[in-house]
Amino acid sequence: MSTSRKILYFLFLLAALVGINWLASFVSVRWDLTEDQRYSVSDATKRLLQDLDRTIHVSVYLAGDFPPGFERLESATRETLEEFKTYADGKLTYRFIDPSAAATEEKRGQQYQQLVNAGLIPTTLFDNEQGKRTEKLIFPGAIVEADTLAVPVQLLKGNKSSSSEEQLNQSYEGVEFQLASAIRQLIPAPRKRIGLVVSHTGASPAGFSDLIATLQQKYDVFLDVNNPASYEGLNALLVLKPDQRFTDDEKYKLDQFVVGGGKALFFVDGAKVDTISPEGTYAQPLDLNLSDLFFKWGVRVNANLVKDLNSAKILLNVGSMGEKPQLQPLPWRFYPLLNRFGNSPITRNIDAVYTRYLSSLDTVGGAGGIRRTPLLMTSPYTKNLTAPLLVAYNEARQQPEPSEYRGGIQLASVLLEGTFTSIFQNRILPDDPRKGTFQASGSKGKVLLCADGDVVVNDFDLRRNTPFPLGYDRVSQNIFGNKDFVLHALDYMLDPNGLITARSKQISIRLLDKIRAQAERTRWQFLNLLLPIGLIGLFGAVRYGLRRRKFGRQA
Repeated sequence: MSTSRKILYFLFLLAALVGINWLASFVSVRWDLTEDQRYSVSDATKRLLQDLDRTIHVSVYLAGDFPPGFERLESATRETLEEFKTYADGKLTYRFIDPSAAATEEKRGQQYQQLVNAGLIPTTLFDNEQGKRTEKLIFPGAIVEADTLAVPVQLLKGNKSSSSEEQLNQSYEGVEFQLASAIRQLIPAPRKRIGLVVSHTGASPAGFSDLIATLQQKYDVFLDVNNPASYEGLNALLVLKPDQRFTDDEKYKLDQFVVGGGKALFFVDGAKVDTISPEGTYAQPLDLNLSDLFFKWGVRVNANLVKDLNSAKILLNVGSMGEKPQLQPLPWRFYPLLNRFGNSPITRNIDAVYTRYLSSLDTVGGAGGIRRTPLLMTSPYTKNLTAPLLVAYNEARQQPEPSEYRGGIQLASVLLEGTFTSIFQNRILPDDPRKGTFQASGSKGKVLLCADGDVVVNDFDLRRNTPFPLGYDRVSQNIFGNKDFVLHALDYMLDPNGLITARSKQISIRLLDKIRAQAERTRWQFLNLLLPIGLIGLFGAVRYGLRRRKFGRQA
């Protein structure tokens, strides 16, 4: 090839590269070649970021020297935020901060306290360094800010009963949803209208305070204390732990709300536990006058109590030392911990749900056009007790006999989706004033039914006169997944194609065989060290041989 041709070829190649680079500045193309699409975000998240009208700043307090699992969570958060930044068009910034990096112990403590006051929950890491057990306090969370508003984000989420590797993987899968949900709270948007039916419950208003306060952050919340003529205009309706019968007119309003395409969540009991005797408490069947309505939808709430070997604990007086009673935490099998979930973004990767005096649900036929998705289920080791029955105080003292707990998995909550038919069909007479607005069937609606009203009731701290978080257990001091269950259900029912779709992301966890890795550690270390050097040496030898052969012939 002549020199002039070489120069032309070089100039053409240079011009092509400059042109491609210039076009790339206008067109952004990204490919996620991973099998589980771990570097992609949902379409709903993209729309949220592309429509930002203000700058969002994210401060992530997950930096420093961590074990590999937390380093993976840190990397996942960083990768997700980098992807967010791409779609936010300059309206999102982020930084990673090590909260333990302080000049003095006093300043470090002050910074820790500020993060706790901001709503982040710390976690203690335990490790062994040179034979010594060490502890380190970390804050696996972030603060998302816009203007003067700030929202805390807990990045370490997941089911606490899973192994640490599985919980970290669940947290990895949930990073996008947690961060995007916090951003959504900071962006003004039309607020959905949520109605709470509390006029039929004898529970204290303080028992719903944490749920109401949480809902008010995202929705306009209305109580039915004025007993409205209908629920028209509401986007969703929550029926909270009723213990008083609904009249036929009230049942008609519920029926028409669902038939018209409404979204309703029922947290109801199958048995009422409140009658006290010297031997214990009595559970009586609870008739809310809603059984025929539920049956029409294909579900039955049983008048029973479920005992489960997988349960929470209560403090029981087991004796006294002098004049001081000795309180000991003992399993209370009437408080099942629901840790078995159906295949739904509502329950994916949430923690166990804390229940009290749970009843069971049955699905029944005759509900054509309605899809039923199990959400919450018990363990297989259950025992059903039909009301009326006595719940004896000394139940917790008795050692359970496993052979008696053969009831199998019990359904505790179910999601119903489809076109509902009115139970009042063929019952509205021609002269009935409701005939003009009556709907026998209508748009597609959604109903969630949970057979325990206490799922939405928070405990209350009388000393500080403040409610505990929904799902908080005084004995174990754990916060279970009750609140996440309700909020995710509302997200799914009100916006099924929204951010809730990000909860469907599934990252395959590929764990090493730790025993084999330890046994073959030296072998793989030598292989990783010597193989690259050997390949380079081999390449050099082959190249040297080829060049010597080529130039040796010319000589």
